[in-house]
Amino acid sequence: MAHIIVVGNEKGGAGKSTVSMHVATALARMGHKTGTLDLDLRQQSLGRYMRNRQRYCEREGLDLPTPTYHELPEIDASSLRPGENALDQRLSLAVGSLEPDNDFILIDCPGSHTRLSQVAHSLADTLITPLNDSFIDFDLLAHTDPEGEEIEGPSIYSEMVWSARQLRAQAGLKPIDWVVVRNRLGAQNMVNKQKMEKALERLAKRIGFRTAPGFNERVIFRELFPRGLTLLDLRDIGVKGLNISNVAARQELRELIRALRLPDVEPDF
Repeated sequence: MAHIIVVGNEKGGAGKSTVSMHVATALARMGHKTGTLDLDLRQQSLGRYMRNRQRYCEREGLDLPTPTYHELPEIDASSLRPGENALDQRLSLAVGSLEPDNDFILIDCPGSHTRLSQVAHSLADTLITPLNDSFIDFDLLAHTDPEGEEIEGPSIYSEMVWSARQLRAQAGLKPIDWVVVRNRLGAQNMVNKQKMEKALERLAKRIGFRTAPGFNERVIFRELFPRGLTLLDLRDIGVKGLNISNVAARQELRELIRALRLPDVEPDF
């Protein structure tokens, strides 16, 4: 069966779609068949990213390694049995159609609590939660005292992940490997950075996740989106002599892929 990767949290602006696109494209470049779904039915950042890539490749005559992108199928509401949820059925059909032909299925969730996101989390073999390195985003996982020293309790999102874990256990599925990815790790404000690191260490032991380094804030990520490109495509489109920032970003992606510990995946880019 395909290994399901869910990228989710309940806060916008944490880099979910950037992480989703780069992880999915990295897997495709390493020869793994990868299908993607975007559950943000309004914004569809990942969907637009993928469509931008398709248009750019067609215009430039390029054949870049690319994960496949699938829309959620429409269903006839009259075909639902009493008590069945239409969104549940659409997601189930989409995943079911992708599983036979893919090694990985990556699902990008919206930055808010939705029925689709809740169900997707229960499907996750690997859950990636991108988090900006600040206590504003930390509040997504848990509430702290005013000094950021003591954890007062889990957040609604953490409780939702806990519920997803319970559903998987009841179904006899393996536990979710939950990875919190720290994006925008800046060199400045070292006191806040150290406080965040200690708070995450304490919380990881308490509610059961791992941490991994993510992406720093770089202009290149904003520049790549309109063409649907990733860091791994730069040489293929004729960019020579990558600058230090681009090389560092490529290394960040390599370290993230390695930290995810996905089955039969070892970054070779």
